Amino acid sequence: MLLAIDCGNTNTVFSIWDGNQFISNWRIATSHKRTADQYYVWLKTLMSLDGIEYEIDEMVISSTVPRVVFNLRVLADKYFGTRPLVVGRSDCRLPISVRVDAGAAVGPDRLVNTVAGFDLCGGDLIIVDFGTATTFDVVDSDGAYIGGCIAPGVNLSLEALHQAAAALPHVDITIPQSVIGKNTVACMQSGIFWGYVGLVREICDRIKSEHARPMKVISTGGLAPLFQQSVHLFDTFEDELTMHGLTVIHKFNKDI
Repeated sequence: MLLAIDCGNTNTVFSIWDGNQFISNWRIATSHKRTADQYYVWLKTLMSLDGIEYEIDEMVISSTVPRVVFNLRVLADKYFGTRPLVVGRSDCRLPISVRVDAGAAVGPDRLVNTVAGFDLCGGDLIIVDFGTATTFDVVDSDGAYIGGCIAPGVNLSLEALHQAAAALPHVDITIPQSVIGKNTVACMQSGIFWGYVGLVREICDRIKSEHARPMKVISTGGLAPLFQQSVHLFDTFEDELTMHGLTVIHKFNKDI
């Protein structure tokens, strides 16, 4: 049984893949201080609660937080007797090319999303991921990663407003009833929501113009459906895009 782990700046997702589908997934706050023992107790407890009795014998990891990987590798070795495949390491092959400036580092999550997007939808894609940062990844016609954009995440922007301006409260993102807010909370929610609608639309339009070919826009991340409810920004939404990419990369390396 394969355990796929996607470690982001805010949360880490664990999913179990049985070869055909994900049978369960769980989320925990990302922390480099969490030990392998703590991971194991937490994971085995949740597996037991979900009635999962399968043995994990393979692991694949994507992490944007390098300090977390060490304890995840210890978890794999100590409790599951396996050596994890870590995206971004030299021994992890990718089924796509990466065409960026020489020496430029690309986040593992962006590469995994590219692999997943190409596997599901083919090439000429824009992948918009609403995470701690809002990222735009461009996939060429042959599946190669050819760059993108990084903007502050929605919740990060809200938190920055709250922390930097003493009179502004902490608010949750939601679809505003109108563009013109009648109170501080409504004004903030309108500014963030419609501001990000404009940001996503403008960046995608400029990428399409620069790419000079028809492109499909895929979204992923928890807030993507919220934006799609109000305005048509995306051609499709893929909730488990990163996890799917991890299974594709794992299979590709097993078959080599």
